Amino acid sequence: MTTERKYYLGAVAVILAVLAGIAVAYPHLPKTVPLHWDAHGRANGWGPKWSLFLWGPGMMAFVFLFWALPWLSPRHFEVDSFRATYLYIMVVLVAILGYIYLLILAAGLGVVLDISRAIIGGVSLLVALLGNVLGEVRRNFYLGVRTPWTIASEHVWNATHRFAAKTFFAGGLVGLASAILGAPFWLAMAVILTSALVPAVYSLVFYKQLERRGEL
Repeated sequence: MTTERKYYLGAVAVILAVLAGIAVAYPHLPKTVPLHWDAHGRANGWGPKWSLFLWGPGMMAFVFLFWALPWLSPRHFEVDSFRATYLYIMVVLVAILGYIYLLILAAGLGVVLDISRAIIGGVSLLVALLGNVLGEVRRNFYLGVRTPWTIASEHVWNATHRFAAKTFFAGGLVGLASAILGAPFWLAMAVILTSALVPAVYSLVFYKQLERRGEL
């Protein structure tokens, strides 16, 4: 079995697991289930229970559009040079979505949990996992720190992503620790946003340095 097929089968397995979980729980769910929560963990959005199939496995299956993106990529911006990393990111996204929708399912069944903290913990883990491979992502239009300066220069792209790999990984771990320790919701969000914003600023600064030195 090829590595590429293993990634796709892994993503399918996660989707089927979530689908099975919803199917088993469906008879025990109320007609209306919570689908959205505020920063304090209070439900502020509801929907019919059948919508769990749409927002759960449906949204996870939408990630499979990843298979079409390599074909759509313009010349010199192909994803073939980092295809294994590209597919790894696809599986991680599907897995995190699966985790979030299982939390939503648990809330629909009346399980008492701090869902906002659980979700921000999952998102923080996602950021850390992305940071673990971000340095391997090559210039493209779909993934990574896509600023005018990284798109314009392959050198800036590679340097920015090596730097972003560190900020994403560190930011994700700090966000995860904040969620586990029960820190305020805004703290983990601020850490995650900072870990993404700093590399964007770095790409501008580094590009201008190269421009001044005539190295572009």
